[in-house]
Amino acid sequence: MSDVVLELAGVEKTYNPGRPTAVQVLQGVDLTVARGEVVALVAPSGAGKSTLLHIAGLLDTPDAGAVRIAGADMVGLSDRRRTAVRRADVGFIYQFHHLLPEFSALENIVLPQLANGVAKAQATARAMDLLTRVGIAPRADHRPAALSGGEQQRVAFCRALANGPRLLLADEPTGNLDPGTSDQVFAALMDLVRGTGLSALIATHNLDLAARMDRVLRLDKGHLTTGL
Repeated sequence: MSDVVLELAGVEKTYNPGRPTAVQVLQGVDLTVARGEVVALVAPSGAGKSTLLHIAGLLDTPDAGAVRIAGADMVGLSDRRRTAVRRADVGFIYQFHHLLPEFSALENIVLPQLANGVAKAQATARAMDLLTRVGIAPRADHRPAALSGGEQQRVAFCRALANGPRLLLADEPTGNLDPGTSDQVFAALMDLVRGTGLSALIATHNLDLAARMDRVLRLDKGHLTTGL
């Protein structure tokens, strides 16, 4: 099995191609994330970090280049197969938690497991284990409206890891929180990622948080460079 969980090779993406308004967002991007590695993606607004994450997570397709997850080529797969890979191998975290408001914290983590064919008892046990890891197991029965912003985002972290993905993709996962809460929630995320041996690509504007990851990539004008 390859030690590279995510690989982008020569990835290009242009919006409105062939028109005067064409914008080449990604220009020959090469990127790898190794097993167990946590990589920061730093980019100014509008630089294309969300596009890069969507391509890496099979939510969008590149105009050119290769996308591989655990060594398997993802370009050209059917929509059904891409959905299956996303469900099994990729976890997503966004700036806003996007929890289902009518369900409890526990249920929000159980539901994606049920959709993946996991038995309810097993799904519930895993959900409680994840909530315990991020320190909010006593809040398991609370609906999102009864949770603080930091607690909601911790639930979102757990939901993203519910199906045991190989790869975690996060787009400004603490960007919606105040600085103090952001630091605490990020620490919980890193503990969760390290504790489960995940590979992660985390986009952030926060250079202090970026510096706490294994490696930093900067995206600007369609190109990737290394370091802050």
